Amino acid sequence: MNRILALTASLILLALGSIQQAGAQSNLFDGKTITYIVATKPGGGYDTMGRLVARFLEKHLPGSRVIVKNVPGAAHLIGAKMINSADADGLTIGTFNTGLISWQLTATETDGLDLARMSWIGKAASEKRVLVVSAKSGLNSLDDLRKPDHKVKMAASGKGAASYQETRMLTRAFGLNLEIIPGYEGTEAELAMLRGEIEAYVGSESSLKPFIANGNGKIILEIGGQADSPNPQASAHARDDTAKAIIDFIATQAQLSRLTAGPPGIPADQLKALREAYMAALADPELVAEAEKLELPIAPASGDAVAERVRAAFDQPPATLALLKELLQEE
Repeated sequence: MNRILALTASLILLALGSIQQAGAQSNLFDGKTITYIVATKPGGGYDTMGRLVARFLEKHLPGSRVIVKNVPGAAHLIGAKMINSADADGLTIGTFNTGLISWQLTATETDGLDLARMSWIGKAASEKRVLVVSAKSGLNSLDDLRKPDHKVKMAASGKGAASYQETRMLTRAFGLNLEIIPGYEGTEAELAMLRGEIEAYVGSESSLKPFIANGNGKIILEIGGQADSPNPQASAHARDDTAKAIIDFIATQAQLSRLTAGPPGIPADQLKALREAYMAALADPELVAEAEKLELPIAPASGDAVAERVRAAFDQPPATLALLKELLQEE
């Protein structure tokens, strides 16, 4: 009997210890202000998701205050570098474009930014990528983007952004005749298509869904969609090994979408608290309901899983890495 009582007491103490530890984790940011950097202009999918995450992250970090700061420029690179160089105290975190993975793979100088070393907090979604043509363009199929007598004007966020890089990759994969025009951030690409100055754009399916639903454009190619998708799948059009490698790379990166990270070296207890609050935020019924209304897909993963996948993204076969460098390195 004494052994049973001793065992019961031990289990109670263990449970109390776990509760106290969880409480300590949740109180680490009590009275603290966290700056959540969104590496693009207000508007658009990154900003919308970033603000949603920041609001519910505050809810699940009792006593904290989370403020959003937009830091646009250089295809998310300025914002990402600001996060990377911040003090490793967990008070500066944020979101940026997954195109920076490709940028780092092919860049000759990264100025100290190493995504594999950052403190990964989680990812909110997996995003199908789509090539959309405007209703004003008169373009209707992939073949229309190959015509030698017409160079199609394509918008892109910037040379380090996924939209720019993927457009370069798709040009090579499918022999497209495109003029890539960088500098469009947030919803600027859609507005440019409405004005008729841009004919097409590559972006996330969820961000472009309202534009398409309003009859302003149509999807002529989808990367990372299911076999039963109503949209033409890039994988079905990939006819050679180069095209297949390109499509596989884009589809893999699309699984890591709407990321949240902090600078390298955030202490383990603070990083654990941020990761737990992040996953609680993404599971919050109120956030899920709001995301559904905004037609934002939610497919969360915790920071440890994201960190592993980011590191794996840098372990590319030599042939794929050589292809990426050929396509993306600046002259």
